[in-house]
Amino acid sequence: MQNRFAEDTAMSSYTHVLLATDFNEETIEVVQRARSIADQNKSTLSVIHVIEPISIAYAGEFPVDLGDIHRELEKQANLRLNQLAKELSIPEAQCFLEIGLTEKEILRVADEESIDLIVVGSHNKHGLSLLLGSTANAILHHAPCDVLAIRVPKISK
Repeated sequence: MQNRFAEDTAMSSYTHVLLATDFNEETIEVVQRARSIADQNKSTLSVIHVIEPISIAYAGEFPVDLGDIHRELEKQANLRLNQLAKELSIPEAQCFLEIGLTEKEILRVADEESIDLIVVGSHNKHGLSLLLGSTANAILHHAPCDVLAIRVPKISK
């Protein structure tokens, strides 16, 4: 019982929570935990999704412009972000769709928005990222605030 009290006390100081999502089906637990923490603390909840850039690929000797594919990825991500924000009652001003390296963009937004807690999923990996996903690991080690990494089990199909 004492551990639960310590956990509740520690969680009570958050005023702005950032939910980092990759829109995978497995991340429902991450979304639920972020919402729960924000609700318990009467905190602001923001959400971020990052698209890693793809610009040019080479097909043999001819460069192939992937701009149309990237624009479609942005369009789809924006739709999903808006849908999630609506489900969580998050205003548009607290939704971030960024393009760049995932961990760098999450850390940048966390710093700029004075985030006190980043909630991120941690996927099962291999090798050096075995204990914590590489993105979650990078965020954990460089964040200007607390980070809650939620273990995301793979859904078997």
